[in-house]
Amino acid sequence: MSAASEARQDDGRDRDTEGRARNARPRDGLGRPLPYGADGVERQPEGVVRTPEETVAEAQALLDAGKPFHAHEVFEDAWKSGPQDERALWRGLAQLAVGLTHAARGNVTGGARLLRRGAGGTAQWSALTGRERPYGMDLGELGAWARDVAAAVEREGTAVDARESAPRLAGRGS
Repeated sequence: MSAASEARQDDGRDRDTEGRARNARPRDGLGRPLPYGADGVERQPEGVVRTPEETVAEAQALLDAGKPFHAHEVFEDAWKSGPQDERALWRGLAQLAVGLTHAARGNVTGGARLLRRGAGGTAQWSALTGRERPYGMDLGELGAWARDVAAAVEREGTAVDARESAPRLAGRGS
């Protein structure tokens, strides 16, 4: 019996060990649900507290592997567990990663919208804090990357390759 079916309860809903509703279906590399019993990509554990440097490194590795959905989850952990004054930064980065996820899934409108929202969020955070390169990330380059990918998916109207389109979080020179 798979872990997914073990997590299913009598009411037909997936639940975690504490009884909270939690979808246990396997997922593909872009986070799309697969049928129960299918081989999926291992999920990112939720609620992991990492240093900012660990967050950036892990997210970059996932982006490089063509797994922006998983990178989004890493950024989301930082957003939820990090200091209050950095939450908008991590939220913006999570939006960039999930925007790439949607663009790779072929959701042109949603992907472009989230990429632009993430670029705007990180730019606003940078302007408010005066920090342009937090943890080695070049927020200006990330914003330009996001706007370029958003324009490309709108112009072409097709999905992008998540691995080929992945950003360099610490800039092109890294």
